Amino acid sequence: MAVTIRQIAVVAGVSRGTVDRVLHNRPGVKPEIAEHVRKISQDLGYEPNRAGKILAARKQPLKIGCFLPGVGNPFFSDVMKGFRRAEAEFSDFGITIELSEVKGYDVRVHIKAIKELVASGCQALCVSTIDTPEMREYLDGLIQSGIPVVAVNTDLSKTKRLCYVGCDYVEAGRTAAGLLSLMTTEQLNLLIITGSLKMKGHNERIRGFSRTLREKKVPYKLVEVFESLDNDDHAYQKTLEALQAHPEINCVYIVAAGVAGICRAIQELGLERKLHVLSHDQIEVTCQLVREGVIDFTIGQEPEEQGYRSIQPLFNYFMSDRRSVPDDYITNTVIKIKENLS
Repeated sequence: MAVTIRQIAVVAGVSRGTVDRVLHNRPGVKPEIAEHVRKISQDLGYEPNRAGKILAARKQPLKIGCFLPGVGNPFFSDVMKGFRRAEAEFSDFGITIELSEVKGYDVRVHIKAIKELVASGCQALCVSTIDTPEMREYLDGLIQSGIPVVAVNTDLSKTKRLCYVGCDYVEAGRTAAGLLSLMTTEQLNLLIITGSLKMKGHNERIRGFSRTLREKKVPYKLVEVFESLDNDDHAYQKTLEALQAHPEINCVYIVAAGVAGICRAIQELGLERKLHVLSHDQIEVTCQLVREGVIDFTIGQEPEEQGYRSIQPLFNYFMSDRRSVPDDYITNTVIKIKENLS
């Protein structure tokens, strides 16, 4: 049975408060009494529990910078809810979060925003960013300087990031293709609309989707691929042009954001329910379009859990004096159709 603070207090002949102060290195105890309590605790085989370690660490506040390309992309609001939920849970232990959002996928904009987080005193980072050589080199430099980085929502190739917290994008793409193969055996003329070709997760979805169509021997032709840049207006215009130029398109695969703009173009052309339309994530507008039958199904990835779980490993990492290296945390792939959206 584990030795308790109360048992140490009885043997040492002091109060539980005195034992607590000694074991958590708080002032207010005479040196000789502190030494006596430490010896008794050692003789009894006392091992400080995790809560004790956390309480001792309260003297060392930890500021975590969270960076997202979230401006104009409502998906990231749930990731931010997860960040804030973790901040509230760990606030008693000195954890604070500074959030930075930008619009789009310009590497210079991303690096500038992350630099500002570091300059503000952030000792660790959670980032959802582009997977380019320049970004990887910059983040590895920060990691080398002692700032741990968690990749949240989309991973980073060949970096020394601490861990990845997010969905399995290949599985998500495979799931979309698997469901589609159950719905049709006709020749598919595909329009694929991704968020950015610089985002690893978006590319992995397309790879998983295409691979599974081939494995399922679903006949398809890729008519066009373009980037929505997570911008509804841009997505609307590009979709309108693609569908007008290629009336043979009978399936639209929406890999990331821009859903409202894409579906507005489909509806304006009177093509709702005449095309297979597949999407990802469970933002409000997407769910409504599934209810209306414009989108056949959408595939979620638990964004709030991603935000929450990306703070946890950093907390544990610092509690262990950087000895405990966390594993990746993969959120669930969640299939949503009209009948289960509630």
